[in-house]
Amino acid sequence: MIVFDLHCSEGHTFEGWFGSSEDYASQKGRGLVSCPECGSSAVEKAPMAPAVPRKGNRGNQASQMEDRRTPVTGGEIPPEVRKAMKALADAQKKALASSRYVGDDFAEQSRAMYYGEKDLEAIHGKATLKEARELLDEGIEVAPLPFPIAEPDKLN
Repeated sequence: MIVFDLHCSEGHTFEGWFGSSEDYASQKGRGLVSCPECGSSAVEKAPMAPAVPRKGNRGNQASQMEDRRTPVTGGEIPPEVRKAMKALADAQKKALASSRYVGDDFAEQSRAMYYGEKDLEAIHGKATLKEARELLDEGIEVAPLPFPIAEPDKLN
């Protein structure tokens, strides 16, 4: 996973988690990267300072890790936030265990189930922001996953 600081044309700054730089470029190209505050898809990577650790002979690595700061808060992530993120990740993992990955066919499969053309089942996959909005406009309940997932055919 790689974390990018992103900003939209409206000046909002936020984090985006991606499998790689190529994954970011691919998602951005397909209109999947948008500002969580205003929905703008005019999003760019913000300049980031590299995390360069001190030389190995200048102190132990544990103390270096304690000195790291998160880009959003400027400080350590509070324990209650870590706990909430872990609970959310665990809930997503549990939900996906009983869900079928449908890839780019998510919108089509969701519609087929909604209109009774297919049996109902839990699915997850990819949809553009436009497709997701269209599904919602039709009354089809969909929600983004809180954390990115690796496509099943791309797992080691």
